[in-house]
Amino acid sequence: MLYDHMIIRYGELALKGKNRTFFINKLKRSIVNRLKGVAGQATLELARDRMFINLNDADPHEVMQSLVDVFGIHSMSLAAKSTLTIDGILETADALFKEQIEGKSLTFKVTTKRSFKGFTPDSQKMNAIVGGHLLKNNESVSVNVHHPDIEVRVEIRHNAAYISCGVVKGAGGFPAGTSGKAMLMLSGGIDSPVAAYMAMRRGLSLEAIHFFSPPYTSERAKQKVISLAKELRRFGNMKLHIVPFTEIQETIQRNVAPDYTMTITRRMMLRIAERLAEKRKALSVVTGENLGQVASQTLESMYTIGEVTDLPLLRPLLTMDKVEIMDKAREIGTYDVSILPYEDCCTVFLPPAPKTKPRRSQAAFYEEKLDIDKLVDDALAQVELVSLKQEKADEFSHFL
Repeated sequence: MLYDHMIIRYGELALKGKNRTFFINKLKRSIVNRLKGVAGQATLELARDRMFINLNDADPHEVMQSLVDVFGIHSMSLAAKSTLTIDGILETADALFKEQIEGKSLTFKVTTKRSFKGFTPDSQKMNAIVGGHLLKNNESVSVNVHHPDIEVRVEIRHNAAYISCGVVKGAGGFPAGTSGKAMLMLSGGIDSPVAAYMAMRRGLSLEAIHFFSPPYTSERAKQKVISLAKELRRFGNMKLHIVPFTEIQETIQRNVAPDYTMTITRRMMLRIAERLAEKRKALSVVTGENLGQVASQTLESMYTIGEVTDLPLLRPLLTMDKVEIMDKAREIGTYDVSILPYEDCCTVFLPPAPKTKPRRSQAAFYEEKLDIDKLVDDALAQVELVSLKQEKADEFSHFL
């Protein structure tokens, strides 16, 4: 195999102005951390609009696979490095092209990008020169500039040329940790892990909160959430706070009319999330809410529930439909764990007819019967911070 380098393209990061170095350095750190897990001695070189990984003796496909879910990478290409001469470029392009087509009857086109303008001829002429050379030396191929089977890319830099024959889409977004920290409301369902992925993709660092209500919810349900949090660590650092919620839910059941228990429960969750955010220096709360999906996610419910916090409530899934969310869950690898049939605290106490248009005044009326500060303080005093650093020893793997 002729590939000796990988080209990393920034995409959206290239549009950053004076903060560009901050974003690029964060991306570099993410990539270097991933390369530590790859056999070989791959090294990284920075350029203004690209990164170049010198593969050395590392397996190119292993390096590629290790980077597909790194946020901040727009696209990647395996490439062969050439001397900065026309003869060198033609020789490298032809050898790489032959390896790609394997004698098959395919179409191709050549695209040249000259970052180093001192190199002549210009890009259009290089397209013709390289394309003509490949046609002359490979009888089974033909040119198709609109829908080619293979696009041969020639990147001219100041010290070398890089030839590639394919582009792999990256995870996109912003590098991990470039947008600050938020708390994530993590249930055991399908939606909140997807919301976490979407939030991390925009550069947020997350600490998850899960509300646990034994004996109504089982240890298996708790372990399921821990497995989900571990799965999400593939995309960025994450901590998990388990909040004991039994006393609060039992108190709500005794003092609040059934149709308002769901609303009051959500308001209590947000109060606890806000206190944890203050303690952990987070500036927002991420939820898996999706407009109109269930009673707590009507506009009226969001308005009434959100009253109890001044923090921004980020809802990455707000406008997605359920099928889109399920597809994304499968794509990021959380779906199979999310659908395991273990209860969560939101469903075990769900009334038969929760209020879909709750009013703030009515919620406040019911909350006058509760010692809210004591309930929140007591729950916070018992929060368990779960370590997620151990290897992925998913106890649910035998179900999948």
